[in-house]
Amino acid sequence: MTALPPAVRRRLAGAPIQIDGNVLDPDLQLLLRLEGLLPGAKKQSVATARANLLSVSKLVAGHPRELLRVTELTVRGADGQLGARLYVPRAAPSSGGGLLVFFHGGGWVVGDLDSHDAYCRDLAEEAGIRVLSVDYRLAPEAEAPVAAEDAIAAFSWAIEHAEDLGADPSLVGVGGDSAGGNLSAVVAQQCVLRGLPSPALQVLLYPAVDLAYRRPSRDLFAEGFFLTDEDITWYLNHYTPDPAIRKNPLVSPIYAEDLSGVAPAYVVTAGFDPLRDEGNDYATRLRDAGVPTTHTCEPTLVHGFANILALPGETRAAQLRITTTIRAALNPTP
Repeated sequence: MTALPPAVRRRLAGAPIQIDGNVLDPDLQLLLRLEGLLPGAKKQSVATARANLLSVSKLVAGHPRELLRVTELTVRGADGQLGARLYVPRAAPSSGGGLLVFFHGGGWVVGDLDSHDAYCRDLAEEAGIRVLSVDYRLAPEAEAPVAAEDAIAAFSWAIEHAEDLGADPSLVGVGGDSAGGNLSAVVAQQCVLRGLPSPALQVLLYPAVDLAYRRPSRDLFAEGFFLTDEDITWYLNHYTPDPAIRKNPLVSPIYAEDLSGVAPAYVVTAGFDPLRDEGNDYATRLRDAGVPTTHTCEPTLVHGFANILALPGETRAAQLRITTTIRAALNPTP
C-alpha cells in the first residue's frame, strides 16, 4: 500500500471522513478499509487476541531499526522478576544518558515485548535515549491492580540501577501507550504518594486514564477506528472484572484527589480515538494542579498510531514529534 503514489492512495481511501471537526488522515483511512483483511478484527479468546496483536503489529511496523545493542534482562516486579528488554541507540553516550521505562499497550490483557519491539527501537533511535521495555503481568491471569504494582516496582528498580543501565538517575522517565500510558500515570502518582524517586518525565500516549466513566468520544468513535467500544469493554472485563475497583487511582489515575507534585507530563491524544476525551481531561487536570504539561492532540489520527511505523505522511510526522519532545526532555546532548 505504501508503495502506491499518494494520489492513488487518496482515491482508494474514499471520500474524506470528518467527525467532530476533524478529518481522518487518508492513509489511515485506507488502512481502515483494509482492516477486515487483517487477523484480529474481533476479540475471541485471550490467547487468540494475543497472537493476533503480535501478527498485526508486525504487519504495520515496517523494517525494525538497527540499534547499537538490544539486551534481554530481568527487572523487579511486585512479586518476583519480570522480563524486560533494553534498547541502546547508536548515538547513545556510554554512560549518563536518558532512559525511558516503557510499558506497552494492549488493554492490560494483550501485548508484550515483541508486539512493541519495533516501536521501542524507533523511539530509542530517534530520541537518542535508552528504552527499557517491561513485560508486566497481564489479565486475566493477573487482575488489577497487579499490572500497576509491577510497573511501580519496575520503575523503582530502573532508578536504582540507572547507572548500571548506562543512564543518569536524574534522567529516567516513564512512558507508554494506551494501557501503558495508564500505568505510567499511575507510576508518576504513586512515586509521590509512596515517597519514591519520581520520573524526570511521564509520557502518556493516548492513555486510558478513566475506566469508570464514559465520555462522548467513546460514542463518536465506537466503531471503525481500530479500537472499538466492544474492544474496550472486553479489556475492562478482563482487567477489572469487579467494577468497584475502577475508581481506584491505581486503576483510573484521573480519580487521584491531588495531582500536584507529580512528574512533568507529555500527553498525546488522537482526534479519532474513543479515549480522546479522557486523555484531554487528564491533561487539563495536570495543568490545573500546576504540573508542567505539554499536551498535543493529533487531530487526524487514531488510537494506536504510534505503532503504525510503516505509514508515511501525518502518522510519521506525529511519531517524530513525540520523539523530538522526549529527546529534548531526556537527552542532555545537543
